[in-house]
Amino acid sequence: MPGGRRGLVAPQNTFLENIIRRSSSQPDSSFLLANAQIVDYPIVYCNETFCKISGFNRAEVMQKSCRCSFMYGDLTDKDTIARFEESLEDQNQDQFEILLYKKNRTPLWLLLHLAPIKNEKEVVVLFLLTLRDITALKQPIEADDNRASLSKFAKLARSVTRSRTVLASQFASNVSGVKENGKQSNIAHYQMMSLSSDVLPQYRQEAPKTPPHILLHYCAFKAIWDWVILCLTFYTAIMVPYNVAFKNKTSEDVSLLVVDSIVDVIFFIDIVLNFHTTFVGPGGEVVSDPKIIRMNYLKSWFIIDLLSCLPYDVFNAFDHDEDVSSCAVSVTDRSENGIGSLFSALKVVRLLRLGRVVRKLDRYLEYGAAMLILLLCFYMLVAHWLACIWYSIGLSDADNGVTYSWLWKLGNITQTPYSYLWSNETMSPILVGGPSRKTMYVTSLYFTMTCMTSVGFGNVAAETDNEKIFTICMMIIAALLYATIFGHVTTIIQQMTSATAKYHDMLNNVREFMKLHEVPKALSERVMDYVVSTWAMTKGIDTDKVENEASV
Repeated sequence: MPGGRRGLVAPQNTFLENIIRRSSSQPDSSFLLANAQIVDYPIVYCNETFCKISGFNRAEVMQKSCRCSFMYGDLTDKDTIARFEESLEDQNQDQFEILLYKKNRTPLWLLLHLAPIKNEKEVVVLFLLTLRDITALKQPIEADDNRASLSKFAKLARSVTRSRTVLASQFASNVSGVKENGKQSNIAHYQMMSLSSDVLPQYRQEAPKTPPHILLHYCAFKAIWDWVILCLTFYTAIMVPYNVAFKNKTSEDVSLLVVDSIVDVIFFIDIVLNFHTTFVGPGGEVVSDPKIIRMNYLKSWFIIDLLSCLPYDVFNAFDHDEDVSSCAVSVTDRSENGIGSLFSALKVVRLLRLGRVVRKLDRYLEYGAAMLILLLCFYMLVAHWLACIWYSIGLSDADNGVTYSWLWKLGNITQTPYSYLWSNETMSPILVGGPSRKTMYVTSLYFTMTCMTSVGFGNVAAETDNEKIFTICMMIIAALLYATIFGHVTTIIQQMTSATAKYHDMLNNVREFMKLHEVPKALSERVMDYVVSTWAMTKGIDTDKVENEASV
């Protein structure tokens, strides 16, 4: 999925997208969008050009009033400010020349155009403020025009500034209305933002227009595909460390080879789809141009995705020339296949997809429940990885002749001891026998879970130096994970129960109020019935506040 921004949410309209796309062709075009249905008309979007000419960054501008009072100065004309505020209150289209100040208090003359934006119900929901820097045209004109050092360009600029009629007529042709179905359009036409003579897009519910072979990143098919990729990513996160540690891939494991080959094919198809899927650009617009989509994916995730989908297991499965013992117990092949296992482990980079997919889960699930499940899954996943490493360390020590490692002791306890068998092919002893693969994995996972959640029970303990070093590192990692993950779990559970706590707190306050003021029992019961029924309908949600926040 190209682009890892949290803005990958299906846009409810294409107004902002079209404004950004049409204004991007001219670098000096700047604009602000403000919410027209909230007091003080807060700014909900500003483009990069405005940040450059004003000196304020986007975080400093967002949610401030579109009156731009934070840019007023001593010489800002009070009459112009009053006219500007009157146009906002009356929701009228207007144009001003106003002196504002940059962040460093440098004077800045702007030609400001105010356009109210209506939705399909003819309700003004946004204010679009376009601004053009005309400081060069507003230089002091009291100086002598006959100076020898005065350039022709400066004279021309001053003559244009003096002639208000010329300046007004220059932009008057850029502001006009159009007829739609016999009625006046609610969106103005103008060229101040390099929109040529195009009509500003209407603020209404619609999907962006894309080429036939381009998928919208929020369409139903892509949502289902994301779920499939998420499940397969978890499958990879579990099986790759297990296969590398327990040598679970041989030429005899045909079923696992087939499953992993299918998974590799699906991830390869995902790469192809990523070359044909829209993404959210840096300005918040939906990018649907095929060339831009391809270049963005090539520069971002293509190499990582390609490395993660290569069929390493197919290459390595038939690289086992040694005979495998036919005894019932597991046989560990310690031949020269470390390089193959290393390449198979490259599929772990597929886990980087988790961050790109998981952040979209809150679109489909309740956020608290989704995060709770994901945190617990991540905790179990880390325990699984550590269990695979724990087994590998025990096996390495046992293979090197250490007969007091945890794996060797496990074999004695389960009455399936290890032994050494001389190999005529390798001319060295190989380790045979031992517990079943299931027993070894369950014991490894049991040990890591007990160490991650407590100090362990001692029935499985570190014996060798390598095991002790790994256990120390695991305890340090587990302490941080335990504090972080379960701290978040506590917060999420508290948030999930906050509504119930708020409800009971409100009821307690009402009861205390009734007792304090000795309200009659009949009236008290009616008040309690009203409070309970109101809460049942609203669930404690401030409807007006939600509507104001969702109006843009």
